[in-house]
Amino acid sequence: MMEDLSEEERELAAMVREFAETVVAPQSYEADRTHTLSMDVVAQMGDLGLFGLPFSEEYGGQGGDYMALGIAIEALGRVDQSIAITLEAGVSLGAMPIYRFGTEEQRQELLPDLLAGRALAGFGLTEPEAGSDAGATRTTARVEGDEWVIDGSKQFITNSGTPITRFVTVTAVTGVENGRKEISTIIVPNGTPGFTVEPPYDKVGWNASDTHPLSFQGARVPAANLLGERGRGFKNFLSILDEGRIAIAALSTGAAEGCLEAAVDYAKSRTIFGSALSTRQNAQFTLARMRARVHTARLAWHHAARLRDADKPFVEAAAIAKLVAGEAAMDNARDATQIFGGNGFMNEFPVARHYRDSKILEIGEGTTEVQLLVIARGLGLAG
Repeated sequence: MMEDLSEEERELAAMVREFAETVVAPQSYEADRTHTLSMDVVAQMGDLGLFGLPFSEEYGGQGGDYMALGIAIEALGRVDQSIAITLEAGVSLGAMPIYRFGTEEQRQELLPDLLAGRALAGFGLTEPEAGSDAGATRTTARVEGDEWVIDGSKQFITNSGTPITRFVTVTAVTGVENGRKEISTIIVPNGTPGFTVEPPYDKVGWNASDTHPLSFQGARVPAANLLGERGRGFKNFLSILDEGRIAIAALSTGAAEGCLEAAVDYAKSRTIFGSALSTRQNAQFTLARMRARVHTARLAWHHAARLRDADKPFVEAAAIAKLVAGEAAMDNARDATQIFGGNGFMNEFPVARHYRDSKILEIGEGTTEVQLLVIARGLGLAG
């Protein structure tokens, strides 16, 4: 569905799709098998300007918008979700907080390398006991002289331990006001004494994506490393997540389409009882439902992205897009695996990787239940 795209957006989609097929796809199986993020692929994405798509040219960006970012992420997600999430997190979670809430000095210092793909950054929100629940945040930061002293831990942090990771931004309790925790955001450079990037997770999927737990034991950073206004860290990060849900929906749509394309090709080539599997009505109906899911998911994320780029309210639309697209990816991965039969259980086939990868799309950057809560609130059903 390209009718609603401008000529420039279609050219971007074609360019990234070609890059995905010729550069990303050939290395995907081995990267997944060895749990290795290809820094060469990351560098090439940087050379293409993908990390700078939604940022102004002032800081080295491409002067585009969130629609452009979503187009690129969808094209990558079609062949390799690990690479797609590396871009999504690098932009939405790494660079965007600096762009939105940083001082001019922080922007000038940190953004050029992030937008060029020469550096990555992590987004430290989730903890063992806290995610969407700000009140459960246990990581603390206190002022001693002209420094912040940070203690605590974070988990599931993407792009936090790559060879080019420059820093992580973390939420921490910096005080208590009227009985409520004051949550602020602080930039912590990699290599800071007391800040440890723990060994990577052994995950079900997204194996080539870099993901680590983090620990902080008396980690000291300058007071100037406060990101945004003190006490607004959690609120600011939630706004970043609202945007990120559009990007995750785009990734999910790409994954759903990748499963559909693979299943159609396989059904046409697979002979069963003397005829192609694609001639069987049950297979046709399965593929038709998969096509409908892709179409609906793409409409949903395009709508949310257009609203966001027009500076119109988009939070509910983003939640709907993530809900619909995440379920489309998971459902299509399951159906594609069934179409492939035994081959669908073999990791060398992309549908097997999509089957493992897609579940996290219903969890990360807000679970399905969180999206339903956002949508329910849009209906005036506040609890």
